[in-house]
Amino acid sequence: MTQRSKIDTGGGGTGAGTGAVEPQVVHHPAGLTSAEVAERVARGEVNDVPLRSSRSTADIVRGNVFTRFNAIIGVLWVIMLIVAPIQDSLFGFVIVANTGIGIVQELRAKKTLDGLAVIGEAKPTVRRDGRAAELSTSEIVLGDLIELGPGDKVVVDGVVAEADSLEIDESLLTGEADPVVKKPGDRMMSGSFVVAGGGAFTATKVGREAYAAQLAEEASRFTLVHSELRNGISTILKYVTWMMVPTAIGLVISQLVVKGDDFKDAVARTVGGIVPMIPEGLVLLTSVAFAVGVIRLGRKQCLVQELPAIEGLARVDVVCLDKTGTLTEGGMDVTELRPLNGSDESYVRKVLGALGESDPRPNASLQAIIDAYPDTVEWRCTESLPFSSARKYSGAAFSEGNGENSTWLLGAPDVLLPADDAALTDIDHLNQQGLRVLLLARTVHELDSPDVAADTRPTALVVLEQRLRPDAGDTLAYFAEQNVATKIISGDNAVSVGAVAGKLDMPGAANTVDARTLPTEREEMAKALDDNAVFGRVTPQQKRDMVAALQSHGHTVAMTGDGVNDVLALKDADIGVSMGSGSEATRAVAQIVLLNNSFATLPSVVAEGRRVIGNITRVATLFLTKTVYSVLLAVLVVCSQVEYPFLPRHLTLLSTLTIGVPAFFLALAPNKERARPHFVRRVMRYAIPGGVIAAAATFTTYLIARHHYSGEGALEAETSAATLTLFLVSMWVLAIVARPYTWWRLTLVATMAGAFLLVLVVPWLQSFFALKLVGVTMPWTAVAIAAVAALLLELAWRWVDRRFPA
Repeated sequence: MTQRSKIDTGGGGTGAGTGAVEPQVVHHPAGLTSAEVAERVARGEVNDVPLRSSRSTADIVRGNVFTRFNAIIGVLWVIMLIVAPIQDSLFGFVIVANTGIGIVQELRAKKTLDGLAVIGEAKPTVRRDGRAAELSTSEIVLGDLIELGPGDKVVVDGVVAEADSLEIDESLLTGEADPVVKKPGDRMMSGSFVVAGGGAFTATKVGREAYAAQLAEEASRFTLVHSELRNGISTILKYVTWMMVPTAIGLVISQLVVKGDDFKDAVARTVGGIVPMIPEGLVLLTSVAFAVGVIRLGRKQCLVQELPAIEGLARVDVVCLDKTGTLTEGGMDVTELRPLNGSDESYVRKVLGALGESDPRPNASLQAIIDAYPDTVEWRCTESLPFSSARKYSGAAFSEGNGENSTWLLGAPDVLLPADDAALTDIDHLNQQGLRVLLLARTVHELDSPDVAADTRPTALVVLEQRLRPDAGDTLAYFAEQNVATKIISGDNAVSVGAVAGKLDMPGAANTVDARTLPTEREEMAKALDDNAVFGRVTPQQKRDMVAALQSHGHTVAMTGDGVNDVLALKDADIGVSMGSGSEATRAVAQIVLLNNSFATLPSVVAEGRRVIGNITRVATLFLTKTVYSVLLAVLVVCSQVEYPFLPRHLTLLSTLTIGVPAFFLALAPNKERARPHFVRRVMRYAIPGGVIAAAATFTTYLIARHHYSGEGALEAETSAATLTLFLVSMWVLAIVARPYTWWRLTLVATMAGAFLLVLVVPWLQSFFALKLVGVTMPWTAVAIAAVAALLLELAWRWVDRRFPA
């Protein structure tokens, strides 16, 4: 075959420039020469767009070191180093360690992200010296001739040089869903993508001047702060700050008045009251949990393009799946060729071979035909109509070499045939077996005629078999177990889609819906989607409408896909998931890219998100209970005009054993509970009663101890009794949060209790932490008060569960 299609080449158009008027662009069909490329590289006219990635190393260090709470604690640490023994400054070393851990973990996550981003990067086809080759986007220079086919993203701005029924979707830029037909000389905007046809364009703006680069630089920044989880924590910290400031001022004044003769001890106890109000570890732990999540998913070849996607997928309750490329593998095989209306099979094979050669970028169906029916050189393509998912057929016109001309269409039988055609009955039987059927038909109309599909003569049926992904059934079963509804939304024939779903034992497969019968009104469509699970003959616009309809019923929707027809739905879904082998357009709009093309990776992403969200919600209760009881203790001390019972070393010990160490292990533990909204409310409904009870019990013990002890060493004995009560109550909070128990959770709680017991019985540890229980009466009184508080905690949290359900 000497000519693939009717391709226009032309000059003119507009090009790159810094001013309002762009210079004239000369198009060279062979592309730039190597010498011209070298000249442009020397002039710096290269597409040097920074790699989309996480924060830079400097930003990571700065973000972890220069925080509001690090500043507060840093000042307090310096004060304590001056006025008190080193053991009262331990909290400062903990902050240094935590900040270091945060930096290291995030740098590891950055390394994973950067490596995966390079793997998932698009490789546009660039024509140079008359030869086409795939290049990295960073190697494109000004004036390069870039080839385009269905699914390709326009990576730089340019001007159309060649057009073969080229249709561009600019919806990501303009919001308009209708494809735009491009002719030579028309402008191309980076960020758009090809939905049909092919061609080439000349790069006129590269690097940061290109529109897509400006969008990408803004859109691909580190986006962890935009998650509901982080926003909730920020809200909590904002209120904590407002509570902390007046309480700290009151505490400073009261301690200086009460301990007027011992300034250093007053300062030490004041700092001891302020430090535990700050839940600094909660922010760090959230960052670490997300970073570990990214690393874990990266090892499974899952590229998280926006970190909140881990959290978002954990909240998903409906997953919409495209059949082709998701449940089935990309490849297909021709299993049967059925000539119709007495057609000659050898002639039909020639037609199919010529049709395969007419498309420079065949889809999976056409590729199977190309593999089965090689092209014959005597046929010449004079015009082609690329496949479009909207019209569901492709076509080509040929000069057959013997003076005859013919025009052919290849596509969906139920679109090309009238509804009463007898052949549709046989086709339905084939579809029911899960086979894909294409109709080859001859048309009397020109390809550019709006009636090209009218009055066609059916010539043959091409029967194709799709390859099911071996892991698809297990993945669907996982979602069913996790109460996540799955909806198969495919552009294929509804019966065929239902057959594939049936092979995977998907509930509702027998009741497949043809999307052409769906109501257009959103509420009615949402009801149909709730009642059914498998949909065929869905148009790209319908996929988008279906996502919106599900969202209107309060669902959090994830959409998976790999084709151009999935892009609009991927963009509008709460979470878009693309296959790594999918089109560049789908990878560009998806938050998660499965680089190994394995749908079976999706449960890992869901599980990772649930682990992060569920565990952070769990451990946030520990941190915020401490904040509540610290503020209340400070208020009670100020109102009572007594000495603050704790030195910083006491609360450092308690925080480490009842919060810091347990929270680290609990935050990284398995957790399959589906994430629920209202993070702040769900955490505070436990933290407030827990903190109130802990503060009341501790202060009660402290007041009783003040009446019980007298003379030298009384304050240390009072502090020890109060510390015992606070530790026991905090341990009970930990014991509740750690439920349901497993062997390692019980071991964790028991180890923390054992560590505190060790401090109480080892003399040098007693001295180091200034903890020594005096007598028998008061220690057992402290235990009794803690036991009552533990009972109140159980009753209060059960009441909260009934009164304020999550």
